[in-house]
Amino acid sequence: MKNQIIANNMKTGVHCGTPREHVAFVDYIRVIACFLVMLVHASENYYGTENAVGLASNLSQLANESNRFWVAFYDGFCGRISVPLFMIVSAFLLVPMKPGVGMGQFYRRRFLRILPPMACFFLLYSLLPLAWGGMSWEQSLADLKMLPFNFPSMAGHLWFMYPLISLYLIIPVVSPWLERASAKDERIFLGIFALSTFIPWIHRFITPELWGECFWNGFTMLWYCSGYLGYLVMAHYIRFHIDWSRRRKIVVGLVCWLVGAAFTGWAFWYKGVPGGPIDTPALEWAWEFCMPNVVIASFGAFLLFSCIGGVPVASCDASAASVSGSCDSAAACDAPVPAAACDASAAASGTRAPKFISEISRLTFGMYLMHMFYLSPIARLFIGGSVADPLVPVWLAIPCIAALTYICCALTTKLLSFLPGSRYFIGC
Repeated sequence: MKNQIIANNMKTGVHCGTPREHVAFVDYIRVIACFLVMLVHASENYYGTENAVGLASNLSQLANESNRFWVAFYDGFCGRISVPLFMIVSAFLLVPMKPGVGMGQFYRRRFLRILPPMACFFLLYSLLPLAWGGMSWEQSLADLKMLPFNFPSMAGHLWFMYPLISLYLIIPVVSPWLERASAKDERIFLGIFALSTFIPWIHRFITPELWGECFWNGFTMLWYCSGYLGYLVMAHYIRFHIDWSRRRKIVVGLVCWLVGAAFTGWAFWYKGVPGGPIDTPALEWAWEFCMPNVVIASFGAFLLFSCIGGVPVASCDASAASVSGSCDSAAACDAPVPAAACDASAAASGTRAPKFISEISRLTFGMYLMHMFYLSPIARLFIGGSVADPLVPVWLAIPCIAALTYICCALTTKLLSFLPGSRYFIGC
């Protein structure tokens, strides 16, 4: 069955013949998911308090019904799948590990890609805002002292790096199991993971301590089957055990995405009554990335993306040569290629994403790292001092803020990529 699915995957752009695998639709996911991250952060300017500095803080406030609706639409309906998509892509390309690759070798390769740029931007977000008065020296020193423990105060978006690191840490542990596991075994695990996605709601609406949690034990019964590990197993299951027609993928994907995204958007709108301050966790009660609605929407979106074809190329070798240099855009590119896929592809033409899509995909890690430097000042230009009466209507402002930020980051990252050693500070 796995060989059959691998052969079918050639139609969606799985290439081989080199140590590096390239999947055409993954480039589209990176390009769009990176934009969705910026769309989310553009939206947060319209419900964060004044001291949120471009991102929502622990306390939120919606000025009017227009802000309420459009934040729910852009941030909830459209944007919440961005982080899960990056997680699924990472696992889709990296699991199972290449035969013969040990834990140390895997860690060295992965962490050399992400840790130097991460450290570089931790320092930049702790120091660079001093140049334009964006932070005080006291705050800068406090951030620098905390760097070994967490992200800087003005780089809230870099929280994502820690779950990404945790995913890389666990891959060598679970990869051998996934190589041996049957489809039924993986479905059992995914069922347990699905149950774990209700834990945030049980905590919020029923009990703060669940299934063994207490002040001396913070690990619930489902701890080891929850979180982003579920997306890792989901990615492997989609790749090796879902042998659906393109039509079925589109239908199931569209239904799952619409149902999950609609609930996610509605959840914010339902709680977001304009006028007074609202506790942000209460406002975002259905926005965590490992909740049922977000998982369903992300699964559906990934299925839809997997139906995207690429530009035909003559052979695996030709397509591999056409792929640009590697850049870890919160997902790695050097996954193993099963031998069966290489055998199947030897007689088949492959596909790849158009060159401009592949190039932007290559830049997305650097774009993600730097985007808050651009987004906050661009947002202030569009808002003009009042989110209740902004210079540009909110329905237009949010996508425009995200688009301008995206363009600025793409151009900056591209220019920086020409510098020697650029992979160590922007990842490509």
